[in-house]
Amino acid sequence: MSLKGHTLTKTLLYEKAVFPAPEDFDLLLIMGGTMSVYQEKEFPWLRSEKEFVRKVIDEGKPVLGSCFGAQMIAEVLGGKVTRNRFKEIGWHRVKALAGEKLKMKNEGVMNSWLPSGLFPEFTAFMWHGDTFEIPAGAVRIFESEACPNQGFIYGENVLGLQFHPEADRRWIGNLIEDSGHELVEGEYIQSKEEILEYERFLGDSRSIAFSLMDWFEKKSVKIE
Repeated sequence: MSLKGHTLTKTLLYEKAVFPAPEDFDLLLIMGGTMSVYQEKEFPWLRSEKEFVRKVIDEGKPVLGSCFGAQMIAEVLGGKVTRNRFKEIGWHRVKALAGEKLKMKNEGVMNSWLPSGLFPEFTAFMWHGDTFEIPAGAVRIFESEACPNQGFIYGENVLGLQFHPEADRRWIGNLIEDSGHELVEGEYIQSKEEILEYERFLGDSRSIAFSLMDWFEKKSVKIE
């Protein structure tokens, strides 16, 4: 698939696919999944994925992780991934940290690293029961009411997001069909009807996703 002159490829780990060499790509995207990063016995390919992600980060390549992808990055960098107090499913408000919460010495890092269009608060799509610990050396940048750790920056090239900026109508529909059994009564769990009723947020979600990718292209991804 070609987007804005870039080629997008995918690696399906459960098919025993071969990982690409880091020098063969400009940006690594690690997307969501219904498994947990600590389920290595059930999904043995997680071990090789973690080794690959560690290698890519060590080589200084840009990396963006969403939901499970952010949890994968966090664990690879030494942070623990555990069950969150609440399951968070549906459209929820996310706040960018600032001032004392962010620690003033890091505020300039965040404001220069991320697209300004994401601040200071927005609605994002969630579907998770786990949460990650902020790794040593990373900066926590986002929070929600149900999940304090919604995002972090590591160095100048790694971004982990607990929410799904890539969500679109088709993907949400497939997720509901596959995992709709999780839509039970809960403080931060919306019903199918509520999730689909909030389609008005898809435009903002798309803008966030494009803003992030444009930023990676401009700041980190070097295209010859």
